[in-house]
Order: sequence, then C-alpha cells, then structure tokens
Amino acid sequence: MSVRKLAAEAVGTALLVIFAVGAATLSFGFGLTGSSTSAGVITTAMAFGLVLVGLAYALGPVSGCHVNPAVTMGFLVAKRISTRDAIGYWIAQFAGGIAGAIILWGVFESSTQYTKSTGLGTDGYDSHSIIHLGVGGAFIAEVILTFLFVFVVLQVTKQVQNAVVCGLAIGLALATVHLFGIPLTGTSVNPARSLGPALVVQGDALNQVWLFIVAPLIGGAIAAIASVFFVDDETTATDEASVDLREPEPKTVTA
Repeated sequence: MSVRKLAAEAVGTALLVIFAVGAATLSFGFGLTGSSTSAGVITTAMAFGLVLVGLAYALGPVSGCHVNPAVTMGFLVAKRISTRDAIGYWIAQFAGGIAGAIILWGVFESSTQYTKSTGLGTDGYDSHSIIHLGVGGAFIAEVILTFLFVFVVLQVTKQVQNAVVCGLAIGLALATVHLFGIPLTGTSVNPARSLGPALVVQGDALNQVWLFIVAPLIGGAIAAIASVFFVDDETTATDEASVDLREPEPKTVTA
C-alpha cells in the first residue's frame, strides 16, 4: 500500500467533510436557507454530490477515491481490495474525517454567531431527526441508503469503458441518497463523515454515532453481495481499489 494512496484517502475524506458537512452546517446550523427545510436539503445534497464528483476525478486515478469506509467495505466483500489495504484505507479515512471536522469547527468557531447549538452537521435519530425517526427506522434507513450508494459505486466501476462517466454517476448517487435521507437521519452512508463531527460536538451526537458506523458498513457489505450476484462474466473489472478515471489508452489495430 503506497503512501500516496493513503494520503489521497485521508485528504479526500477531510475535504468531503469540510465542504459538504460545512454546507450542511451553514444550511441547518446557521439557518442560511431560512425557514425552508427543502432548501437546506437540496443545498446539502448538492454539496455532497458535487464535492464527490470533483474528488472522484481528482483522486480516482490515485486511490480510487473511496473516501468512505462503507465503500471500502463493499470493495473488500466483493474481493476487489485486500484486507490489508482495506484496513489502511479505513485508518486514513477516519483520520481524514476527524481532521476535516476539527478544521471545519476551527473555521466556524471564530464566528460570533456560532454556538454549541449550531452543531457541525451531525447525524441523529429520535429528537435529532427532522421527522423524529426512531432508532430502528434510522438503522434500516442508513442500511438502505448506503446499499444504493455503494451498489452504484461497485457497478459503475466494474467496466473500464465506464471510467469517463463513473465519477458523475457516483456523485449523483450520493446527492440522491441525501435528498431522501437528510429528513430521516441527516444522512451518513459514511462512517468517517459521521464520526469526525460527532467527536467535535460530543453529547448526543457522540452517543448516537454507533448507528452511523455500523449501519453503513452493513449496507456496504450487502451492496457488495448484490454486485457480485449481478456480475457479468464478460465484464472487465478495474484494478482492485482503483477507480481509474483517466481516458483509456487507444488500441493499436494491426492488419
């Protein structure tokens, strides 16, 4: 496992937290979208999706741009990454998520409008859910949301010919699950994205974060099983953890 890959996963996860969780905090914590919950949902969903699109094309050729332990779990269960490399990715992703949350908190904390109640885009259930979703419903929701996202990632990265467009498909999938999931739990589908802000905010966010670590990992594993089931014997798989978004080399045709 190269240092470049680990650094890419750490930096990518940190940037995802800073920009996407930052947008969530501005929308719901600072209330910049006003009284419109829908505006906050759309703003946050688009932020997560667009940031991931950019990261996919920037870091895909380096590490595959998992930037999410649930995605790495999917690749591991699908046997497209080794256990050793998966552990390295997980360490880098959680470290990046924590670092990103601390940096984001440092930015917002200097604002005179920032208070403890502003939070940091944490996920939650019961009273911390927009629709007051219970723990059981939240767990099922996170499994399903993560399943869809990771399933899309695994499917579109199977074929080399998908390389040019898979970053866009993955970003749109993340935006889609946020559009549905934000009113339910705030949408995790990414344990590193949830743990970092929870460690900073603490309180109920930290007490409830176990769900947003366990459920996404289960969802990612189920997505891998489904992906393997739907595999085509003629499909050309990409190299293990890599989601190489570079243009394929032209083939030489000989007479």
